[in-house]
Amino acid sequence: MSLKNKTLFITGGSRGIGLAIALKAAADGANVAIAAKTAEPHPKLEGTIHTAAAEIEKAGGRALPLQVDVREEAQVRNALEKTAQAFGGIDIVVNNASAIQLTPVAQTDMRRFDLMHGINARGTFMVSKFALPYLAKAARPHILMLSPPLDMQEKWFAPSTGYSMAKFGMSLVVLGLAGELRGKVAVNALWPRTTIATAAIKNLLGGDTMMRMSRTPAILADAAYRIFAKDVSFTGNFLIDDTFLASEGVTDFDQYRADPSQPLQPDFFVPDTMPPPKGVILGKNNW
Repeated sequence: MSLKNKTLFITGGSRGIGLAIALKAAADGANVAIAAKTAEPHPKLEGTIHTAAAEIEKAGGRALPLQVDVREEAQVRNALEKTAQAFGGIDIVVNNASAIQLTPVAQTDMRRFDLMHGINARGTFMVSKFALPYLAKAARPHILMLSPPLDMQEKWFAPSTGYSMAKFGMSLVVLGLAGELRGKVAVNALWPRTTIATAAIKNLLGGDTMMRMSRTPAILADAAYRIFAKDVSFTGNFLIDDTFLASEGVTDFDQYRADPSQPLQPDFFVPDTMPPPKGVILGKNNW
């Protein structure tokens, strides 16, 4: 299986998980449109659409940097059209862009609530919607959401109702769209078992200590790559990264640890019914 000459449209791909997925595809010679907001360097966030594009081309792919706010319909439509014009079509859409704020209802500013829902749930819905005409022309089209299994438990909502609603909203798009497009486009969700060493973890959730207790974005990139190898009949799945990779024959999960000397920090939204693969030991849940 190869993604050579396949075209990926990745939201929020200027850094972190989105960029890792992009670079994995680029190594095959894929075309990657990076649709993200950061066009100029940010004091607290590494990477822009332009630095991401340079990395993609260095890795062996072709890149198209696009400054896009996924809340804006005209920008989304224009970015998808530019991608199809540049590369001759679109094969894969990755809805990775996301906003987070882990606060209870009383402490959640409504502007932040609107931002999370506008990017996470509405942005995912809109990007997927306007990508459909392009995906309909692809040989093996995929839509992938970086969103959790639909595990409706109080513990996932009580500490951060606004964020949880927005993030599960992405997964509801998977549920509905997989049924709507069954047999035509594969629609799946992918979620990490542990925290992932990204800017969100470093700046918002736990600093350098939590970064060392995380896995690298490479685990999600490897999982996404294997998802894209599947036929369109592989659809409607809510996948946990290591469980899925284990089902694909992967046994070495230590390769993904940011710091093997530290215990792994479990992520939230992972169902109790989805235990880790053999040999994977998690640390204490600090949420």
